[in-house]
Amino acid sequence: MSVEIWTILLVIISFLIYTYIGWRSRVQDSKGFFVAQQGVPAIANGAATAADWMSAASFISMAGLISFLGYDGSIYLMGWTGGYVLLALLLAPYLRKFGKYTVPDFVGDRYYSNIARLVAVVAAIFVSLTYVAGQMRGVGIVFSRFLQVPVEVGVIIGMVIVGFFAVLGGMKGITWTQVAQYFILIIAYIIPAVAIAWILTGNPIPQVAFTFSDIVQKLNAVQVDLGFQEYTQPFANKSMLDILFITIALMVGTAGLPHVIVRFYTVPNVRAARYSAGWALLFIALLYTTAPAMAAFARYNLIDSLHNHTLEEVRQLDWVKKWENTGLLTLEDKNGDELIELTPDKETNEITIDRDIIVLSTPEVAKLAPGVIALVAAGGLAAALSTASGLLLVISSSVAHDIYYRMINPHASESTRVMVGRVMVGLAIAIAGYFGINPPGFVAQVVAFAFGLAAASFFPVIILGIFDKRTNREGAICGMVVGLIFTSIYIIGIKFYAMTPWFFGVSAEGIGTVGMFLNFVVTLIVSRLTSPPPLEVQEMVKMLRTPGS
Repeated sequence: MSVEIWTILLVIISFLIYTYIGWRSRVQDSKGFFVAQQGVPAIANGAATAADWMSAASFISMAGLISFLGYDGSIYLMGWTGGYVLLALLLAPYLRKFGKYTVPDFVGDRYYSNIARLVAVVAAIFVSLTYVAGQMRGVGIVFSRFLQVPVEVGVIIGMVIVGFFAVLGGMKGITWTQVAQYFILIIAYIIPAVAIAWILTGNPIPQVAFTFSDIVQKLNAVQVDLGFQEYTQPFANKSMLDILFITIALMVGTAGLPHVIVRFYTVPNVRAARYSAGWALLFIALLYTTAPAMAAFARYNLIDSLHNHTLEEVRQLDWVKKWENTGLLTLEDKNGDELIELTPDKETNEITIDRDIIVLSTPEVAKLAPGVIALVAAGGLAAALSTASGLLLVISSSVAHDIYYRMINPHASESTRVMVGRVMVGLAIAIAGYFGINPPGFVAQVVAFAFGLAAASFFPVIILGIFDKRTNREGAICGMVVGLIFTSIYIIGIKFYAMTPWFFGVSAEGIGTVGMFLNFVVTLIVSRLTSPPPLEVQEMVKMLRTPGS
């Protein structure tokens, strides 16, 4: 069977599984819709958290960025995994002990202010929409290649599928669907990595093959021959300061992501929250320790398959034809010598590859079996859909629970709250789909912007809300507003208005670190210059840090 038939078959089977799970987990009450009735076992929540967190950026785009950036791409590995450890140790148990449904719930009650709650809602929606746009882009790319439709059509197909799961089952349906999606995405990532490691090095364990074989030395030599820096050369693409700031932004942004934090509200108690954090870290490590190997294998194979071959010869390759049809791979014989050459000079380079297709194309480039190639497509969809559904529910709960129920209509019935939540899911999908069709960057770049916004808005007020009982509502509101506005203006200015990165050359992906520090400083100063929180709030903060289940 062809790759396309295998893809359709595996995608249909996986979607039937998701649909069955979503239907069996459908809910009518708000507790089931927003926090899965707080009854998810720790190991299942760990798998769901891993799937929720390892988005299209991790599965589809991260290895592609590492493949292009080399050593400098390690910022994504260090930032995202380090941030998850930070979240698991510093925030998750305390937020679960606090209870409630959402991060704005915590902010509103801890800072005894509906204005603080509203600012947190705006930040949650801003972060989640930015993040989900990257997922929609990832879904569009998968469908574009394997169904041979335009990326825009692929995004629309993804919108319909994600909307179905999110609207039907809420958090309960999403959670159990994400458990299935995790196992599909990790199998889809590991199998081709093992096969390619065996082909290139004779060792089937990607991590060992990457570390102890000569594949990296070979790749370094090839890079130098082509005029590039060595693959392992540090700070070849970004400055040391920018790498530091991006890493910090990704770390603290992870710890402030509302769709990941809400996962710890779905378990029965604090003990289960700690255990689920540990399980999630194990599940995440399986992919993240494989990604550097996949990135190196992919770059080596792509150069070997495309560089210095004739244009006619390359275009005879089936995978080249189909990726060219998507517009995500372009070949151009600029000097007329009939040979296609990869060079670091944009004027003479004749091969242009979208970074988001690296992982998806690698099994084809390595000439793996059609079933394995199709499995990667199903895994990419699982990664994108799992995160997109979680993000949509954050947007939904932010409006339906934190604004409508907590601020507008506190007497709303269960059915009304769930209905409002479902309507908001539909609206959020439409907006996310637009940005998926018109993205401001590569999938991992778009997601990095979301992490920067989360770092600049949520992380300081959550940390101070748990560990500093003197922080008050005035400080929290001012800090979140300053951090969010500064970071948003910097990112939008660079990405949409060609603004020069004026803060010591720090990129849009790293500016969230500056926004975070501004948030901390403003929050602490304003809190000290205004009245302390009420005694009952200070007691609540003290209770959060008291050991208990």
